[in-house]
Amino acid sequence: MRKLIVTAATAAFLASGGAAFAAVKHTTGTVKSFDGTAMSLVLDNGSTFTLSNAFKDPGIKPGEKVRVSWDVSGKNKIAEAVKIMK
Repeated sequence: MRKLIVTAATAAFLASGGAAFAAVKHTTGTVKSFDGTAMSLVLDNGSTFTLSNAFKDPGIKPGEKVRVSWDVSGKNKIAEAVKIMK
């Protein structure tokens, strides 16, 4: 019985670690360029994002401060959402 509990606890611990790596990340910065046709966003700190197919443009313009929620797909940072900061 004790061996079963230790095995189950180990499996749960390992499974939770993988979920932490899949978490969406957040970056804030000022928009350097935005191209809705090419689906790209570049911040003044050099961060470059590809916009997801489900992306909804909140009216992004160069010079605005934004918060980008993103994840990695291959070598690309995919922006899931962009919020204009006030």
